[in-house]
Amino acid sequence: MLTGLLEASHLASIEQVPGLVTRYARQAGLDEVLIYLTDVQQTVLRLLTGRGGSGGEGADSEIAELKIDATLAGRAFQDVRMLSKNDPDGRVEYWWVPLLDGTERLGVLRVRAIGTGAEDEITGRMRHLASLVALILVSCRPYSDSYARLVRTRPMNVAAETQWNLMPPLTFASPSVVIGAALEPAYEVGGDVFDYAIAGDTVHLAIFDAMGHDVAAGLAGNLAMSACRNQRRQGMGLADNSEGIERLLLREFGEDTRFVTAVMADLDTTTGLLTWINRGHHPPVVIRGGRWSTKLPCPPAHPMGLDLGRPVTVCTEQLEPGDRVLLYTDGITEARNRQGQEFGLQRFIDFVIRHNAAGLPVPETLRRLIRAVLAYHDDKLQDDATVLLVEWHGPAAEGLADDPAASRIPG
Repeated sequence: MLTGLLEASHLASIEQVPGLVTRYARQAGLDEVLIYLTDVQQTVLRLLTGRGGSGGEGADSEIAELKIDATLAGRAFQDVRMLSKNDPDGRVEYWWVPLLDGTERLGVLRVRAIGTGAEDEITGRMRHLASLVALILVSCRPYSDSYARLVRTRPMNVAAETQWNLMPPLTFASPSVVIGAALEPAYEVGGDVFDYAIAGDTVHLAIFDAMGHDVAAGLAGNLAMSACRNQRRQGMGLADNSEGIERLLLREFGEDTRFVTAVMADLDTTTGLLTWINRGHHPPVVIRGGRWSTKLPCPPAHPMGLDLGRPVTVCTEQLEPGDRVLLYTDGITEARNRQGQEFGLQRFIDFVIRHNAAGLPVPETLRRLIRAVLAYHDDKLQDDATVLLVEWHGPAAEGLADDPAASRIPG
């Protein structure tokens, strides 16, 4: 099944993937395989049929779209675990299997087993199939308009089109660190962008908030992120990097005064030492022991692009295993309800602590956080709301790399 599907996928478009999966899955005793992909906002799962301009046409309306918060398929997606749909006699009808690219949640598979064998053997085949299907989908995604159309529930503006194509995946995990991000309004992003990258034992983190909510704000945010990456990859340190970003913004926007606030940070995963700078942004927050939290103080320099001459201070914090560090923009905390009350920093932190105590995976905690912020603001945000969360597991976690149980780390 796996070798046949892998070889056939090299020349396949995303529209051909459902047919290929059905064909080769039967060789392993798996039948009626349906591929569901999550939408941009992670509220629904949409069936990939391979037909029509969106790749999702021709399906029965009852199975074409499933709500993540109201279905068994959605529960499998939220919890990142296989769940079975049983008949009234308790016999398994089919399985819902998470589709993961590494730890990025793409959707789920619905699979029915027609072969014989022990349940562990059958579910193992399903997991292996899901892993390969996820890799194939990700390899097709960059050049597929069908994928983009299927996972969008409404039109996207130009700034958001640019942002989503430049930012890294919403989720990353290794034995020592888990990173999660969330961004709204997903279809009308203005100037918020986040970035992270891995280089050996160092995790690079950054969050940017450009002034304004138009295409120019999106351009400024993306220019800052791209400059940060370019200079970082040339070995430039945090302070010099931010000053280089400022020079570029001044050169490109001139008197237009397009400024960008930011927090840029490096985390040494072997020691837990967090190093960061603040360019006129909200300070990071650390959550320790699942209950204690504090802001990380660091004298802020002026926002990049204003050329005010304030010095850039490099600050450090020694993390403890299990610490979660939150970087966020003001759209998270300053979202207001009908009474004019802000969502607030304390409500934000309490939400993360409460869902951490419930044992939810980092990406699911952030998905629910964004849903809560939107609900608080009647689903209409006046500003971008972005959060970047990193959880450090400690140096001892490196020993899990060869442990099959390490796959449970993101959850």
